[in-house]
Amino acid sequence: MNFLIPPGDSLPRHICKSCGEIHYSNPKIIVGALPVWEDKILLCKRAIEPRYGKWTLPCGYMENAETVEEGAIRETAEEAKANIKIISLQSVYSIPHINQIYMIFLADLVDLNFSPGEESLEVELYNEEDIPWKEIAFSAVQFSLETFLRDRRDNTLGYTRVGKFYRNIKDY
Repeated sequence: MNFLIPPGDSLPRHICKSCGEIHYSNPKIIVGALPVWEDKILLCKRAIEPRYGKWTLPCGYMENAETVEEGAIRETAEEAKANIKIISLQSVYSIPHINQIYMIFLADLVDLNFSPGEESLEVELYNEEDIPWKEIAFSAVQFSLETFLRDRRDNTLGYTRVGKFYRNIKDY
C-alpha cells in the first residue's frame, strides 16, 4: 500500500501497489434519536464500552443499505426496545479527530413499551431537571440534549443544530 495523492484528488489516499485501487478511509456516521414522551426524554445507560455505565441517547453506527432515519429507528429499537416516530433532524455533530459524525433525530415515543436492550443497563424517561448531566457519555449527546432543551424553552424546535467537538481551546 502506498499513501499518495491520486490524479485528480487533493488528499493522500491508500493506493494498492499491485492494482492501483484506491482505498478510501472516510468518517463513520453515528445515527440516533432523541425520543420524547410529553416533556420527558428517553436515555439509555450503557452496558458496553466505551463509557460503560454512562447515560446516552439511543444511537450507534449506521449500517449499509439503510437510510439515516432507518438507522435511528433501528438503534432505538436495539438499545431501548422502544418504538419511535421520527419528527426531524435535530442535530449534526462532527468529531473530526476520530472521524465521526453524529446525526440525531428528534422523535416521539410511540408508546411506553421500552426496556433495556443488550447494549443498555437501564432505560429511563427524564424530566429536564433530572437529567444526569455529569453522567452523560458523549459530547455529541450532551450537545443534542442542550440544544433540544434550549430550543424547547425558546419555542424554536424544528431547526437542525450543528456542532463540533473542539479538542482544545485554541480550536474555537
